[in-house]
Amino acid sequence: MKFPKRVLAILALLPGLALANEGGIALDKAPDRSNNMAALQHGAKLFVNYCLNCHNASSMRYNRLKDLGLSEEQIKANLLFTGEKVGEMMTTSMKPSDAKAWFGVVPPDLSVIQRAKASGAGSGSDYLYTYLRTFYKDDTRPTGWNNMVVNNVAMPHVLWELQGVQKVVMRDVPDPHEHGKMMHQFAGFEQVTPGKLDKLAFDTAVADLVGYMEWMAEPAAQTRKKLGAIVVLFMAVFAFLAWRLNASFWKEVK
Repeated sequence: MKFPKRVLAILALLPGLALANEGGIALDKAPDRSNNMAALQHGAKLFVNYCLNCHNASSMRYNRLKDLGLSEEQIKANLLFTGEKVGEMMTTSMKPSDAKAWFGVVPPDLSVIQRAKASGAGSGSDYLYTYLRTFYKDDTRPTGWNNMVVNNVAMPHVLWELQGVQKVVMRDVPDPHEHGKMMHQFAGFEQVTPGKLDKLAFDTAVADLVGYMEWMAEPAAQTRKKLGAIVVLFMAVFAFLAWRLNASFWKEVK
């Protein structure tokens, strides 16, 4: 195979390789929450209650949540529980050494995790939306949980009270690579114990949480997009005026 053909073959395989690296299942499309302030506020509440116990978001200050329509009093009353000040960074009190001992790894900072998880398999929001909804009971794991996106995940299922407990359902299907041989294939989940939320409500809550994490990764994203549209419009008008001025100038010369 010639070199250019090799390059094209590798590029064609990249999306599949990215998907395989993320656990081998297709990522679900995350609902868009970018312009839904109520959903983003709810997502911020979920993030503080369920994520900041172990993870940091050391690039985000609590007072930046005022951009989501929250007042300083609302932030203090609903999102600050251990004496933090509104101007402080979103950090956890857990020591890295304790996290290493309990989970085997130090939980990553979540400030820009949504952007970091983007791949050929989907956006970072798709990754997080699928990941947070595909935890299942696995008694062979130290935490008692596993995940369909990240196999042998170290993180426990922090949202289990909301989602409940589910287990994986597998089915036997013909192996496409070996004639006459069967293989196990993921067929979905079976609810073992119900949670506080039904499936639709839980999926909505996760979408709000992921939407907040997307906003947190770039709080100025909507402003950037609006400014970009204004700049493009200005350049179009400027180009039109320059074109007409150029035509008028050369008309006089001729």
